[in-house]
Amino acid sequence: MSEKKKKTSSIMKTEARDAWIMMTPAILVLLAIAVYPILRTLWISLHEMVLTDPGSGYPFIGFQNYLNIFKDERAITAIIFTLKFTVTTVVLEFLIGFAAALIMNKPFRGKGIVRAAILIPWAIPTSVSALMWKFIYNDQYGLFIDILMRLGIIEKYQAWLSTSSGSFMALVITDVWKTAPYMALLILAGLQMVPEELYEAAKIDGANVFQRFFYVTLPTVKTTALVALLFRTLDAFRVFDLISVMTGGANGTESVSVYAYNHLMKFLDFGYGSAMAVMIFIIVFIISLIYMRVLGDQITDM
Repeated sequence: MSEKKKKTSSIMKTEARDAWIMMTPAILVLLAIAVYPILRTLWISLHEMVLTDPGSGYPFIGFQNYLNIFKDERAITAIIFTLKFTVTTVVLEFLIGFAAALIMNKPFRGKGIVRAAILIPWAIPTSVSALMWKFIYNDQYGLFIDILMRLGIIEKYQAWLSTSSGSFMALVITDVWKTAPYMALLILAGLQMVPEELYEAAKIDGANVFQRFFYVTLPTVKTTALVALLFRTLDAFRVFDLISVMTGGANGTESVSVYAYNHLMKFLDFGYGSAMAVMIFIIVFIISLIYMRVLGDQITDM
């Protein structure tokens, strides 16, 4: 090996060593706040750990808690509701967010103010917005019921959050109101990366509005849109605070996260509750892998 190659190799080894030294604090923090809790939760899920029965000794039962999930009708119902809620909200947020992004991408007066104002719902903490919308849906003095009566859609006040369909609709509206602006801003960032020359060339070639949208806009922002869908899908599947504040999981609106919380904090069944938490982690991980597979193909095609 020549002297030059030896020197280059020595420099690369030194840089690699320095990089590991600088990353060590971050790695240790990550292990402490992320990896250890996951491993601890996994270990607890393999035991029968009910804190109301300390005399049991918390025996090791293997994967029995996981098997019990598939035998638990309430758990299955929570999973089905969570999937239904996730699909409904993410689709609506994507469509509304995309439409809002297209509007905000056009030049008009006060565009900066509109972009700042649309962030307000997303900036409000979820628990606060859920409590606000709970008052709006109140069956005695709620604004939502009053508007429907004035429009003649309903004839009398209704306890909207006391029925399964009404509770689901209320949760969807609240979640879409809060997070559609987030989706809009992510997609808007992608739209602003589309060169104006592409639209001008399409116009010269005789492409109409719809053709420009499907053949210029969509292919260019598809990666950004997929990233936005990934973030929102993961957030929607892990929904907790919105449901906890508005319905408490009543009327068939119990999500997987709320169900796991109830077992952990209310029933003090740490073994089964931890198994539910691990199940959420596994499902979210699978969803992430699916999105990343699609995103990887899209990035490769760019």
